[in-house]
Amino acid sequence: MSSRAMRYMWLSIRRIVKSPYLSLVLRVYIGMIFIYASMNKISYPAEFSEALAAYRILPYWSINFVAVALPWIELVTGLFLILGLRTRAAALVIGSFLFLFTMAIFINLIRQAPISCGCFDTVGDEITWWHIPRDIAWMLLTVQVFLFDRIYLLRRESIFQQRLAGDHSASR
Repeated sequence: MSSRAMRYMWLSIRRIVKSPYLSLVLRVYIGMIFIYASMNKISYPAEFSEALAAYRILPYWSINFVAVALPWIELVTGLFLILGLRTRAAALVIGSFLFLFTMAIFINLIRQAPISCGCFDTVGDEITWWHIPRDIAWMLLTVQVFLFDRIYLLRRESIFQQRLAGDHSASR
């Protein structure tokens, strides 16, 4: 492959990765994942607190608070990502959660603890090494949203609102 073709290929990949439309798709995808993950945890906080306690990472006194607060934060940040409200802040929170989840799973895999993940349901599949690359991939998608998302649907500077304003000024 010639250097010119290689340069063109890298420029095309770079353009795709930096695309705000890719960020929009990833934003909706990650938001839906976190909303889905929060639903069962919100409905069954006692079971989720047992799943958290099994990780043996959090102090015992904080488990119930985290079991109640974490799913609601997942729900709100997922909604914020989908709606385009404070997307950088929501992506930062979700990325931080994914980092913490990955570390907690990694620590318990090293301990060889046969515990439930607690990811999408309170009593579910046991943690495996597959959870690590999955969470890292989601974290990378969240980084892309954090860095390159520029489509704000519910904001004054929205691309869609700018286009509408352009259409109105052209019709006058």
